[in-house]
Amino acid sequence: MERIKKWIGILSIMFGLFIMALLFTYRTDYDTPTPPKIDRYEKVKQYEPMLRAELSKYHLEEYTLTLLALMHQESRGEGGDPMQASESAGLPPNTINDPAWSIRQGVKHFNDVLTYGTKKKVDFPTVIQAYNMGKGYIDFIAAHGKKHTEELAKQYSAIQVKKEPNVYNCGEDRNNFRYPYCYGDFSYTTKVLQKRERIKNTMEAS
Repeated sequence: MERIKKWIGILSIMFGLFIMALLFTYRTDYDTPTPPKIDRYEKVKQYEPMLRAELSKYHLEEYTLTLLALMHQESRGEGGDPMQASESAGLPPNTINDPAWSIRQGVKHFNDVLTYGTKKKVDFPTVIQAYNMGKGYIDFIAAHGKKHTEELAKQYSAIQVKKEPNVYNCGEDRNNFRYPYCYGDFSYTTKVLQKRERIKNTMEAS
């Protein structure tokens, strides 16, 4: 009998400790705040009103999300030239040092390639790629089926590299994912369209 009482006592203590552990775990979980999710697109989304206002001057507000995604691909919304628009204005890279100026020039450049792409009857992915590669890419696609593909972007890049191999050489880094297609980024459109969808989702969730 004494032995049974002893076992009952031990089991009671173990059960009590188990209940205490459960309560402690529950309280810890309850008291610990859920860490906020990091929004990787926060920096570009701060420019949404400015971008929309600038696009409205061309009646292109519908492309606001596209331009936010494009900005993220260019700079992640950082620096004085978040649209990386200096070269489109005929200036050396990163000459623009004011985001408002960058957005004005970036939207102007986008409108230029969109207008030209519409005239040449190419698809919209070609227009996005032309923001990165210039209007010459639109002419190239217009002569090659009017629809952008990464393979065609590589072919166009190779043509430009052949013209100036010492300029477009990926910094002589053969490990660069673009090598040997070092003029522009042949995957630019793919990345921008993916980012556009992600930014849209974060906006709908907020």
